Amino acid sequence: MGSAAAWSLARRGADVVLLERFAPGHTHGASHGASRIFRLAYAQPDYIALARRALDLWHKLESETGHPLLDLTGGVDHGLLAPIEDIAGALAASGVPGQWMALEEAAARWPGLRFTGPVFFHPSTGRVHADNAVAALQSAAITRGAVVRHETPVLSVTVRGDDDVEVVTAGETLRARRVVVAAGAWTPKLLPGLLQVRVTQEQPAHFAPLDPAAEWPSFIHHRPDLGVYGLATPGEGIKAGFHGTGPEVDPDHRDYAEEPRSAAQLRDYAREWLPGVDPDATTPISCTYTTTPTSDFVIDRTGPLVVLAGFSGHGFKFTPAIGELAADLVGGAPAVARFRLPYAR
Repeated sequence: MGSAAAWSLARRGADVVLLERFAPGHTHGASHGASRIFRLAYAQPDYIALARRALDLWHKLESETGHPLLDLTGGVDHGLLAPIEDIAGALAASGVPGQWMALEEAAARWPGLRFTGPVFFHPSTGRVHADNAVAALQSAAITRGAVVRHETPVLSVTVRGDDDVEVVTAGETLRARRVVVAAGAWTPKLLPGLLQVRVTQEQPAHFAPLDPAAEWPSFIHHRPDLGVYGLATPGEGIKAGFHGTGPEVDPDHRDYAEEPRSAAQLRDYAREWLPGVDPDATTPISCTYTTTPTSDFVIDRTGPLVVLAGFSGHGFKFTPAIGELAADLVGGAPAVARFRLPYAR
């Protein structure tokens, strides 16, 4: 999100310095790896609108950098009827294509998935290459004049006045009229008391496909207990995971270790619902979720600070549009109502 904000601000001619805590391509947060789901399929119109804007900006970023980032494979929601009906209705009201599919048709098209309930297909769904996207955002920002400094942890952010923020790193103190804070799991440490989020360590996994040439959609399985998401990650396998079930962690003291009970539960899920994979051939993944009580994002301004936080395990698809909203806020625009800071001010 910080890299997207840097790109958007640099495009507007701002004097931008992007401070990154870690080296390029690190695996300590929530934005690493080769695949994140992109989808317009939400039940809330403002999320659909934000995803549509992100789609345009992903294509713009691809054009600016010459690197393909987004691959639209199509996607399905299946399982419980009620949430899928809400999504289908919202997409129809927004003019986004989608269709209900018979179980036999879905099973024939995607034999790697097992379907027993309603299936709704939406073609404008796919995957974004996460590592390449972050690198492209930073490259495009640099081309537009931004300065990017890796391995430069921010130690403190202090508001000194209406147009004066002090940012302290190990090597220097910077002063700026506006500061965008997009610190992921480190947000509560950097801005204590400002917002309420829960930081968890999640562990999806890549499963080896039985047929490497088989077609896979991105998928969401709506269930009464654990929501499941998944997609094909070229070169790595079929990624699947439970949504937001991991233990709370301190991001500076994570063990990155696979939790045996959760791993076994995910393998059992694959054994029952993913007939196209070897459920015992897995490569675990460790990442963080930073989740608000409502799972809505925080994209807001308080004084000279713009805060981007709480992306709750579903934010990556929106990245360039969130960067654009951050630039709008820097310029004095009001926040979108859904994304305002609802907690401590």
